[in-house]
Amino acid sequence: MTSFVLIHGGGLDRRCWDRLVPQLDRTALAVDLPGRGDHLAPLASVGLEDCARSVTDDIDAAGLDDVILVGHSLAGCSMPGMIELLGARVRRAVFVACTVPEDGKSAFDTLDPEIQAMIRDAPEIVEPRPMAPEMAKIVLGNDLDDEAFSWCVERLVPEAPRLTEEPVDLSPLRGGVPCTWIRTTQDLIVAPAKQLRFASNVGDCRVIDLDAGHMCMVSQPDQLASLLNDLED
Repeated sequence: MTSFVLIHGGGLDRRCWDRLVPQLDRTALAVDLPGRGDHLAPLASVGLEDCARSVTDDIDAAGLDDVILVGHSLAGCSMPGMIELLGARVRRAVFVACTVPEDGKSAFDTLDPEIQAMIRDAPEIVEPRPMAPEMAKIVLGNDLDDEAFSWCVERLVPEAPRLTEEPVDLSPLRGGVPCTWIRTTQDLIVAPAKQLRFASNVGDCRVIDLDAGHMCMVSQPDQLASLLNDLED
């Protein structure tokens, strides 16, 4: 049977999927991108190609053949590279509240000009650090109760800066891999309207709405699992 491979988003690791995995009806491999978990690496050096290679190596190590890639948020930038490396082994790609810039653009390029200016003007951060709980509450926790939000905060980790700065190559998405987009309609960090634009960058992509915020695998794991379990290989 085709297996799920779950790819976390920015500032997270594979533990963000812990509430979802038990409800999936297929084998599910939740992976850590480089620089977190057992995949030790200097975050400053981690790029999109490193993520694609790391996930491919994890899939090989797990002995998986056909897979459905399920990426969340910033994973939308690295998934095309994974599809290129894995080739026909990818039976479907699922983008959950993802950021997918236009071809040749970066995740940073998708931000509103005011946000870009704030980032450029911010004091230099020598070491990446997890998102502050106060900010996380605003952009990630709008549909999480106190217990779920605390659970989420415990899983926040520093992010690799290059993953938001590198331009994406969307050409692997033109190879005919079926794509599905799960749009989180309560999302405050990747707005529903912006998600539609990102889905159009993917190309031929079926959009399914889920009444949840950005961390839908935490707030609505049963509903997300139902959508994933209903997908065709």
